[in-house]
Amino acid sequence: MPDTLPPTPAKTGHDCIQGYLKSLDSSPGVYRMLDAESRVLYVGKAHNLKARVSNYARPSGHSRRIARMISETASMMFLTTRTETEALLLEQNLIKQLKPRYNVLLRDDKSFPNILVTKDHRFPQIRKHRGRKSVKGSYYGPFASAGAVNRTLNQLQKVFLLRNCSDAMYSSRTRPCLLYQIKRCAAPCTGEISEQDYAGLVADAERFLSGRSTKVQETLAAQMAEAAEAMEFERAAILRDRIKALTQVQTAQGINPRGVPEADVVALHMEGGQACVQVFFIRANQNWGNKDFYPRVAEAEASEVLQAFLGQFYDGKQPPRRLILSHPIDDPDLMAEALSQKAGRKVAIDVPKRGEKAELVAGAARNARESLARKMAETATQGRLLRGLAEAFGLDSPPQRVEVYDNSHIQGTNAVGGMIVAGPDGFEKSAYRKFNIKGEDLTPGDDFGMMTEVLTRRLSRLIKEDPDRQSGSWPDLLLIDGGPGQVSAVQKVLEELGVPDIAMVGVAKGIDRDAGKEEFHRPGQRPFALRHNDPVLYFIQRLRDEAHRFAIGTHRAKRAKSMSANPLDDVPGVGGARKRALLAHFGSAKAVTRANLSDLKAVDGISDALAETIYDFFHAG
Repeated sequence: MPDTLPPTPAKTGHDCIQGYLKSLDSSPGVYRMLDAESRVLYVGKAHNLKARVSNYARPSGHSRRIARMISETASMMFLTTRTETEALLLEQNLIKQLKPRYNVLLRDDKSFPNILVTKDHRFPQIRKHRGRKSVKGSYYGPFASAGAVNRTLNQLQKVFLLRNCSDAMYSSRTRPCLLYQIKRCAAPCTGEISEQDYAGLVADAERFLSGRSTKVQETLAAQMAEAAEAMEFERAAILRDRIKALTQVQTAQGINPRGVPEADVVALHMEGGQACVQVFFIRANQNWGNKDFYPRVAEAEASEVLQAFLGQFYDGKQPPRRLILSHPIDDPDLMAEALSQKAGRKVAIDVPKRGEKAELVAGAARNARESLARKMAETATQGRLLRGLAEAFGLDSPPQRVEVYDNSHIQGTNAVGGMIVAGPDGFEKSAYRKFNIKGEDLTPGDDFGMMTEVLTRRLSRLIKEDPDRQSGSWPDLLLIDGGPGQVSAVQKVLEELGVPDIAMVGVAKGIDRDAGKEEFHRPGQRPFALRHNDPVLYFIQRLRDEAHRFAIGTHRAKRAKSMSANPLDDVPGVGGARKRALLAHFGSAKAVTRANLSDLKAVDGISDALAETIYDFFHAG
């Protein structure tokens, strides 16, 4: 059913909500509460829309958060669904899209890495994989971080000797690489191991990653004994080293529950209006790492926070067979049904009180408590630095969003601009942006022109997407890498776009470009410096260095891409197969660009029409 939006009542709060009851029935669905500016305040789901909305129409009995939300409500929107499970899934999807102010919101929702054993090659490769599972192979995970994957892969290479090189590198080898020499690879690329024996290593690795490591160890131990008895002492030593490496993998995992083959352990700790959710990934009876999250809790209860976290966390991820929670949630049966529907198999939800599962939860809860304490200490420090920034630059209040800009290029080539963002929670890396400099009329190396282009594009987009400055994406302070020239250029952009009220400071290197002697430039004011040991100065240096690191990294990536670019990539109608045919015929892309029409027509798979297209592409004008 499409969204229904009755005429907006003139009243707000309880009276406004009361006006919708006549048009509602007992269907399940999702509701949205909007303020007078039609901004979404809250998204909720209901088994019975009329009953749920009637609760909001009552003038009393609400928490402070809900009472505030009701008082701001000027209109509502409704969407009915066939089942409450559909409503739950839709609710979490809308929360992630709209980010309403009064909902619990998961702010860090990145994908997690897996270990991939490829299956599209005679000699499978083992490697880290993140993102869509589009490559043919077996996936094992998720792991909490790239570091957890890398540590495990490092040990698995010692145990199972599987290759991690790309197929292109594999096919180009004429002798074993260094990994073979240090006993990290069986070197199938040069025939040092048979296909059958390599397949046995792959099978052992997959048994281990599936939780059947005992069988692997028993097999290796038996093989070592046989080798020793046959006086093949070198082979026995190799097998001994593999068993030792396998034991190290298991020891490094830390928590290895015997009775929990596959689960996510999710523990919540709340304190001082903030929350930390700690997630431990248990797969194949092994701990594959843990990660902490800091959702925006909006004064919610623990049960609501944890339920909202689960709905948003698994919105784009495959849930495990079991979730082990520290707190009960509002609708455990409904959440289990929704996650089971998403996974295509049963997903169980437990809140254990004793036994091994309770011990796992206690460990995760301890980590959540300690992580939140560190986070709150860091936030307090960050708050002091932001207050110091406001005092140093004469701002009315501590900035909640600081944007720092830097450019990077080599004599004007592959020029990019970088923007990093910092706020009360530190660096906000999901908000970082890169800008490929597009201005064709810029003089190579024109830093003022590049800064003008970057700020014009950034602020123009903000003006278009959020003219009322309600999204939290507008900067309170701009820090520009440069002196009076850059400051003048940016000030001109701010005035032309009609936003001269945004505070802006240029950070120049100062005398001899030494760190600690920075000069700060503001429009219409004399430059000044901070004392050498001022914590605010160190903070500004960290901000500038992070912007420089980001801009340099972006520039290097762009330069590497341009150096490896193939002129044939941009020719219409030339895909991978035809590109290979042209390169095989002419020997290089450069030779293709110089070829005459008759030679192009002689290439297998290149029609006369396509040959003319290729010729015209390189000889036009």
